[in-house]
Amino acid sequence: MKDKAAHILFLVPYPMKHAPSQRFRVELFLPELDKAGITYKVQSFLDEQTWDVLYKGGGIISKVWGVTKGFARRWKMVLSGLSGYDFVFIHREAAPLGPPVFEWIISKVLRKKIIYDFDDAIWIPNTSKENKLVSWIKAFWKVKYICKWAHKVVGGNDYLCGYAHSFNKQVVKIPTCVDTVNGHNRLKDQHTDKMIVGWTGSHSTMKFLDEIVPVLGELQTKYDFEFVVISNTPPAFELRSLRFIPWKEETETEDLLQLNIGVMPLEKDPWCEGKCGFKLIQYLSLGIPAVASPVGVNIVIIEQEKNGFLCETKEEWGRALSFLIEQEQSRFQMGKAGRDTIEKEYSIRSQAEKFLSLFDSDTEWSK
Repeated sequence: MKDKAAHILFLVPYPMKHAPSQRFRVELFLPELDKAGITYKVQSFLDEQTWDVLYKGGGIISKVWGVTKGFARRWKMVLSGLSGYDFVFIHREAAPLGPPVFEWIISKVLRKKIIYDFDDAIWIPNTSKENKLVSWIKAFWKVKYICKWAHKVVGGNDYLCGYAHSFNKQVVKIPTCVDTVNGHNRLKDQHTDKMIVGWTGSHSTMKFLDEIVPVLGELQTKYDFEFVVISNTPPAFELRSLRFIPWKEETETEDLLQLNIGVMPLEKDPWCEGKCGFKLIQYLSLGIPAVASPVGVNIVIIEQEKNGFLCETKEEWGRALSFLIEQEQSRFQMGKAGRDTIEKEYSIRSQAEKFLSLFDSDTEWSK
């Protein structure tokens, strides 16, 4: 690296070690900064108490108080002048509500270099039903302005980088990555007594499972397998053999290793086009073959019949899942090929130098 930054401020939305996007796009790279001798500070907008109630019904007072505290932290931060910081790395947004006031102050008033990172099509309105009341003040339009003001923009795939490139010429693609050395570092043993098909994700994407629940139900009349959901909330649908595992960071890898096959259904819309395929990245990193919808970056991660299957119709989903349920050796071979894909393109090790180069003042990036 040339001209290493003396100090970096990371502004992130969530408390540390809680949100997948933040964990795998920011937190896992922090040890790389330590190795490079770069100093940094991380400031979360939400604290753990607010995170625990944010996506649940009710609790309006606790939510308002938590968000108020977040704004207070941000105001205290910008009023300090950010003396000593060379870069301000903003993941998704500096504040979840309202216009990009903090980003404008940081860039235009304090004259700090912003590295702006996002891994979803966050300029498209997509609020949860529990928080519809605040959807009108989310200010989705602010994304393009933050892109304009940023020193560099980081997108998780080509679709996101293409959007950012309309407003900023300094754009770099860094996919969402896993740590294949210390975290997702084992290969699934496909010789198991109990067949398990599964899905992992947050409550916001669980709705996409509705597309394949009928397929799973039909397959469970032919095959003896369990369907496992690993999430922060239990599923609302029913299947003959359904098991819910509450997501926990400390058991994440062990829980995923229970799966023989991973699934990732999506809808064909602009929001899903922006998804970074992280479910697939997690499955394949552990040697678990995947079946997914051919939407967005999924068509890049999945090599048809090599590390998984891309399926559009219910018939295609049924055939692909049936094949993988029946063929143990194929599951192992596809899983191994998937692991190789992740090691080469979607691991911290493969992207570390590119991440560190974000903080080189003289590095020029383009889509």
